[in-house]
Amino acid sequence: MNLETVLKEKGIPFEKHTHPRAYTAQELAQAEHVTGFMVAKPVVVRAGDEFLMCVVAAPKHVDLERVGEVIGRPDVRLATEIELTRVCPDCEVGAEPPVGTLFGMRTIVDIGLEPDEHLIMQAGKHTDSIKMRREDWERVCEPTRARIAGGG
Repeated sequence: MNLETVLKEKGIPFEKHTHPRAYTAQELAQAEHVTGFMVAKPVVVRAGDEFLMCVVAAPKHVDLERVGEVIGRPDVRLATEIELTRVCPDCEVGAEPPVGTLFGMRTIVDIGLEPDEHLIMQAGKHTDSIKMRREDWERVCEPTRARIAGGG
């Protein structure tokens, strides 16, 4: 299931943009002419048999130790590319939308993600993005809010 389909089914307004190929969240910010703090960067992690979608601002990185503290597990690691192709089969690797519910995962969002009215995010391909209201994004993915970012 892709993000655009889910948003249409739920009647949630959004803008779909096509842009030059952007492999990183910071490149997406440049393509969209916005600050990286408006771009929701997804990072899929694994703890045991569970995959989770962590979401931070583009200039930040996910602190795996903090994620472990939030979920009560010390064995958190980044998902591998092979695992990503399995858990997000309709997406290009690295272009996953930051909506864990699309893939049967919990979503954890960093409290430092720009509290702006809109967010920009990848939409499954390195050339597609979605701009939507933050509150609508939160309704779709029902994230847990925690301090999970480091760096930047």
